[in-house]
Amino acid sequence: SYKAEGVDVELKDAMVLAFGNCSVTAHATPGHTGGCFTLLTNDHTMAFTGDCLLIRGAGRTDFQAGDVHTMWDSIRTKIFSLPQECLLYPGHDYMGRTVSTVAEEKQFNPRIGGDAREEDFVGYMDNLGLPHPKQLDIALPANLKSGKPDTPVLKPTWAPINVTFAGIPEVEPDWVARHLGDICVLDVRSEAEYSGDLGYIEGSILIPLDQLRSRIGEVPTDRPVVTMCQSGKRSSMATQILKASGIEDVANIPGGLIHWSRLALPGLATT
Repeated sequence: SYKAEGVDVELKDAMVLAFGNCSVTAHATPGHTGGCFTLLTNDHTMAFTGDCLLIRGAGRTDFQAGDVHTMWDSIRTKIFSLPQECLLYPGHDYMGRTVSTVAEEKQFNPRIGGDAREEDFVGYMDNLGLPHPKQLDIALPANLKSGKPDTPVLKPTWAPINVTFAGIPEVEPDWVARHLGDICVLDVRSEAEYSGDLGYIEGSILIPLDQLRSRIGEVPTDRPVVTMCQSGKRSSMATQILKASGIEDVANIPGGLIHWSRLALPGLATT
């Protein structure tokens, strides 16, 4: 059996998940794997079927506790019993399609629609001849650990760093304002922006982003580097460039100088 570690909410069949003024009900629809669920909106107008029922297809059943007979039952009794006009959103589609309906799949799905019987579905699925997914042996163990790496990731100690979902290390501007003497502020805007209306942080060094790779040797390595631009977008890329060059103690200021100005933090200068 497969059971993930460290989950926040363990789904159970018929569990209701509320958010705002809406809710979805989790319906267990195993078959592709042993833990698949279909999420149905409270008004029964939309269902999110994951990798169980696809548009004109169905998820493979040959790994991770999958079972073709179980999938037949999941689709036929739990998904095809929904209102005919219910919109179906699968987990993915290799042809770029995004939505179908119960009526469409019951009529046109070549694997399980129309007059198909269970033995037809089983015969079709058992003879797909699909190759073993290339990264499955890596992805499955990681999924079962909720993405937690085998080797713990050590958090930086030089500042209260938050790492975004995109992997960008960030530090809040108010912390930066209190520690300007201990860090290097790297401004990656253009020269025109640096001398423009927004100003710049006192003591910062200017290396425009498009020059950073060729001028990486000018970046101090004796103290942490905090990157900054107008809005925090370009400077987030700068952190990646710095890390790729071997500079580890780096972080971006989210919101950039615009956010700094809104907070009326000290250290802002103009030419």
